[in-house]
Formats: sequence, structure tokens, C-alpha cells
Amino acid sequence: GDEVSVARFIADQRTNYRVPHTVVCALLGVSVAWFYKWLGRATGPSAASGLHTPRDRRRDTIDRAVRAMFTKKRGLHGSPRLHADLRDDGWDVSEKTVADSMRRQGLVARRIKRRNGLTRQDKTAPKFPDLLRRDFTAHRQDHRWVGDMTEIPTGPDQKGPKLYLATVIDLYSRRLLGAATGLRPDAELACSAIKMAVAARGGVDAVNQPGWRTDESKRVIFHTDRGSTYTASAFTKLCRQLGVRQSMGRVGSCFDNAAAEAFFSSLEWEVLSRHEFDNTRQAQAVVLDWCYGFYNHERRHSAAGMMSPVNYENTAAPDREAA
Repeated sequence: GDEVSVARFIADQRTNYRVPHTVVCALLGVSVAWFYKWLGRATGPSAASGLHTPRDRRRDTIDRAVRAMFTKKRGLHGSPRLHADLRDDGWDVSEKTVADSMRRQGLVARRIKRRNGLTRQDKTAPKFPDLLRRDFTAHRQDHRWVGDMTEIPTGPDQKGPKLYLATVIDLYSRRLLGAATGLRPDAELACSAIKMAVAARGGVDAVNQPGWRTDESKRVIFHTDRGSTYTASAFTKLCRQLGVRQSMGRVGSCFDNAAAEAFFSSLEWEVLSRHEFDNTRQAQAVVLDWCYGFYNHERRHSAAGMMSPVNYENTAAPDREAA
């Protein structure tokens, strides 16, 4: 009857023109639940022709698998990461198939939002050269680290006290080694983050290569912007004690520290845009849970062979020892 023709029209838009069924349902004023109910009946053993060829049934099966995995990954994985997730789960699908399915279903994983920088330059402080020059790759663990600070708003209308987060990320695996939080974006917070990173790797001698005390090239590089936080004497002195070799990009250039920026854009979209924090304690709990839980252990990175940072380090470790 009329119901069947409406449902078939919705299905045809999805199948033939890649128009998400959610969009067509909204335009026609019918509920998505009703469409799925019809689809469930229609794809049974007695289904007629039209949508229900083997190819259409496989497409529908893939859509359901993509939707289930998208939900499992908190709606945070785009098609490349979701493709890797499904392959790990035993699905024999191409990335294009996953991308098409996401488009049909209106599943959008992320958007980039520029954040306000915290950089305040101290023109009297000593400067450090840019040792990375926009090359954010590393051939081994603890070769090159990057870091930055961001603010996390709290309270009604986000006008309450701000929580600040300082990071240290290993470019080899994109693992977050240091995530220090505090109420002020100062050198003390930067010191906390770099100390956490060194401790996470097992101490000063574990971070640096043998001979680092006499040969500067053996030291781990830590790249930041030229903010006063990172040129402060307390921070530069700590770096020298830890064997950390400082590197700095230009002020106001997101490209000179793109890897640190990319982390904050992920944090912005995957956490901050989905929460309104009542206070700094709540913000700290949620942000650190994401940092050390989801980001390090589950979030796939294209720079780390589409694995999570922890998995990448664990998988690559035997190769390094054999080298």
C-alpha cells in the first residue's frame, strides 16, 4: 500500500542517490523508527524485489555494522579509523565502502575548531632554535616530543574558573606522556607535564640515549611555541637537568607546532564540545579519563599505522630491539 511505497522511496534515495534516510524521513515527516520497522519486515525471508537483492541486503548489513561500530567508538572515528576497526573485527570491506555507508547514514565524526592560543611572549628571555622545522615524524621512541597548553572553560555559560592543561606528546607514537592540569597556565604547570613525561618513560637515563650528558644530539627534543611559559628560567633549568633539549616554533604559527594543535582539536571536538563542566574538578576528571583512557589506548592515529599509541609502541617494540 501507501506505506510500502513511501518506505521504498526512502530506501531508493539511500540506495541510488546516497541521500541519508534520516534526511528523507525528516522531509517526508515520518519517523526513522517507523522506517527501520518497515525495513526489518521487508528484509525478512518473504521480501519482494527492489531493495532486497543480495547486493542491497549486503549494503544494509554493512550499514548496520558501521552504525554499531560508530556508536561503540563514541561517534569519534571517521571512515579511515572506522575501516580499521571493522577490519580488526573481521569485516572484509574497503575504506570507500565505509565512507559511503557513513555518508548514507549521516554519520559525521569530527570537525576542526580553532582554539584561542595562550601564548604570551617574553621578549627578554633567551630563544631556542626550531629543531623540527615542521617535520613531525620520529624514527624512534623518545626522539622528539611536542607540547602546548590549552584552557578548559567551566561553570554556567562557561564563565566560571578555567582549568588549564599542559601536554607532552611523543611524535613516534602520538602517545600522551604528560597531561598536567592546574588553575594557572604558568611555568609550574609546564614543569609538571615534562616531569610526568620523563617519569612515564622510566626516568632521565631511560628517556635519553647513552652519552647524553656530553653529547647534546643524544637528548630528547621537546618542541613548543615561544611562550613565556616555556622560556621561563624555572622551566629551562628543569629541562637542562632532565637532559631535555628545547626547540621552539614561531609565535602565532599553528603550523610550527601542528602535532600539538591536532591533539587539542581532537580534545575540543571529542570532549569539550560534548560536555559542560560545573567546576574544574569535574573537568579534570573527564579530560584526564579521555587523555589516558580513550586517546592513548583506543584512538587510532594515521601517524601510528592506524593503531592506538599504546598498541603502536607495543607492536613496534620487538622491531626496535632487533635493530
